Amino acid sequence: MATTVRTGRLNDLVIRELTPKGALLEGGFLLPAAEVPAGSQAGGVLRVFLYHDSTDTLVATTASPAAKVGEVGWLKIVSTGDAGAFLHWGLPKDLLLPWSEVKPQHKRLVAVGRKLLVYVFLAEDGRIAASAKLDEFLSDDAEGYKEGDKVTVIVADPTDLGVRVVVDHKFWGLVHASDLFRQVSRGHRMDGYVKALRPDRKLNLALSPPGYAKVGAAAEGILKVLGQRGGSLAVSDRTAPEEIYTLFGISKKVFKQSLGALYRARRITLDDAGIHLVK
Repeated sequence: MATTVRTGRLNDLVIRELTPKGALLEGGFLLPAAEVPAGSQAGGVLRVFLYHDSTDTLVATTASPAAKVGEVGWLKIVSTGDAGAFLHWGLPKDLLLPWSEVKPQHKRLVAVGRKLLVYVFLAEDGRIAASAKLDEFLSDDAEGYKEGDKVTVIVADPTDLGVRVVVDHKFWGLVHASDLFRQVSRGHRMDGYVKALRPDRKLNLALSPPGYAKVGAAAEGILKVLGQRGGSLAVSDRTAPEEIYTLFGISKKVFKQSLGALYRARRITLDDAGIHLVK
């Protein structure tokens, strides 16, 4: 049975034949020789991305773009024209953002050198395109999540309550200001954790794991900074919260909990001079 190929996504395709020009894949796609991994053999499977090249031919590549169909990306504008703006997404042919996919009040933001948060989709003509109208693709009503679930978040816009984020490329969510223990900026992609799925099905997120796991992640961060600073730091549970945040990106409460966990695990020692790695 032939494999159904998906434009704008990763596909696992069987190598039908290896030629001097490259690997002939099922579906008739030729992967250029320069992209064929060493050791590849006929009958093997390669994971490739399918997109239209500059001649509008559907081609395969082992390169993976910054955002695939069904994903949100933070992409740089490299040129503009009558059709729209062209975005750099890591492939030889730039991604088109049609003017129709930009809200009229936001067109002034479309300028060469700027970055935009866009959703990558498959247009009616089968070509891959980008849209800056995220609300048309993302939902406020989330489903299938429970407290503590790990998700991927992309920072969108600040609000009066905190920061609006894209969750798993599908939903809108909110990280409240009280849960922002580090500086974040638009387009920043990171792990997040479901803090609550509200009765109205909207998501509240945190950027640190819940419960003890949160302390564990913070503790590893403290150990990393200690290692980078020669194994000792002149900090303690009396250090100002602002200094703790600057050093470790965590609240003083989490810092104190992490120090206790590291001390009990005999990973650090404490004295009047500060904290020290146990060698």
